Amino acid sequence: MGSSKVHKDDLMDHNGIFSADTLTARFPEPDSIPSDACWILVKDAGVYITAGPVPTIFVSGPPEAHARSGLLIQYLGHHEDIPCYAAGIAEPARAPEGMEYAGVRELFGKIPDGELAIASFAARMILFDRNTRFCGRCGAPTRQLRTERAKLCSDCNLITYPRISPAIIVLVQNGDRILLARSPRFPPGQYSVIAGFVESGENIEHAVRREVREETGVEITNIRYSGSEPWPFPDSLMIGFTADYAGGEIRIDNNEIVSADWFDRDHLPLLPSKMSISRALIDQWIARDSPR
Repeated sequence: MGSSKVHKDDLMDHNGIFSADTLTARFPEPDSIPSDACWILVKDAGVYITAGPVPTIFVSGPPEAHARSGLLIQYLGHHEDIPCYAAGIAEPARAPEGMEYAGVRELFGKIPDGELAIASFAARMILFDRNTRFCGRCGAPTRQLRTERAKLCSDCNLITYPRISPAIIVLVQNGDRILLARSPRFPPGQYSVIAGFVESGENIEHAVRREVREETGVEITNIRYSGSEPWPFPDSLMIGFTADYAGGEIRIDNNEIVSADWFDRDHLPLLPSKMSISRALIDQWIARDSPR
């Protein structure tokens, strides 16, 4: 049950919808916020966008006009040479004029993918700011470092970085069929590929084999890397693979998974949204003329 070298057919043509590569972080960040800075107004797990036929997440001018109380502010990077900041608004006095609120998932298809990635990154950085206002070791207040994306404890000097939770996601092939499973959290009738978090003390390949075995009872071999995607719900990094069936009968755990089966291209169930790496893995397999 080993791994093999990456084959070009296994690598996805996947841009990473939530990869904020249109931002360039320049450290140290500015001493003061420039007057021409653009802002993303964050509330909870979503942002405010302009209404109208061409909505955008970007706001100019001071965000204080839209807040009843203090703001959480995070430098995000430069977007087309313009410094870009997230402003976390806990209690908006009102919806900013000409804007409406939307969760990050709801923005898919409404705004360009580049803006969607920045919106999700802004929400993640405000969550990081909110969750690290005090040191996790000694409880003292923290302050934002200007030289890197991190918080420094004012007492014990512990440095805290934004959390990244690695997770694997794998498409398992068996001849001309793939293994799809249904989580109780999915919409009715929807199935997807197997996914799960990497545990402490294990490598990624072990996590791939373990998750497939635990959730479906199936053994796999020939694990091959396909691509990755930052998944901002809230802080995962999804690492995608394909693998081949090696044996075993499907036995679901009735906890994480309530149904699983093998599906061919002509009899696929309801699939995940196209914004997800899970759908990218499935679409890549569908597009192939024949099984490997």
